[in-house]
Amino acid sequence: MTQLQTIEIETRPSPNASVIWLHGLGASGHDFEPVVPELRLPADAAVRFVFPHAPELPVTINGGMRMPAWYDIKAMDIDRTVDEAQLMRSADAVGELIEQEIARGVPSERIIVAGFSQGGAVAYQVGLAYSKRLAGILGLSTYFATAKTIQVTECNREIPIRIYHGTHDPVVPESLGRLSLQTLTDMGYEASYKTYPMDHSVSLEEILDIGQFITKHLKLA
Repeated sequence: MTQLQTIEIETRPSPNASVIWLHGLGASGHDFEPVVPELRLPADAAVRFVFPHAPELPVTINGGMRMPAWYDIKAMDIDRTVDEAQLMRSADAVGELIEQEIARGVPSERIIVAGFSQGGAVAYQVGLAYSKRLAGILGLSTYFATAKTIQVTECNREIPIRIYHGTHDPVVPESLGRLSLQTLTDMGYEASYKTYPMDHSVSLEEILDIGQFITKHLKLA
């Protein structure tokens, strides 16, 4: 996979913390761009938000149509049948973005990885398997696609993990969010979970909660 194209938003000059935020299937890095000012981060916070664009891939569940995707979804069964090799390539590409942030002077422990839907599945893989300590993982309306194969690293054994899900989600049922929570708990992680009365989307209440997570774990306040 070639280097991912990205959109970047800096809340102030010379950022000392970063959030790498992955969109869902068929979307783009522009998807969560409008969210940044709604997070209500502290006025003096210097955070760089990196919104990568997924490559275009044929997606089996959509009749083989090419669209922005982090990996192919081959079947919409309860556990999702996905192209794990493609997911791993996407995770590696996101890992390169983390390395880029570190090279720009942001310590790894001040980098959060967030993802919505299939972007969240990549975020789990990246955050739990990355070779340096990270600040946190945000899983939004997503599922843990690589739970059975992931090789976790000890440096992120205590990484903060926050899962958000809509109770009326017809695309990624809430049961998959709860399964992710249970799987992570069984693996020894202290993940937390919150639901909202919404479908496969984000809500203002959720955005404010995300802002609080970012503020706390990037130590912005």
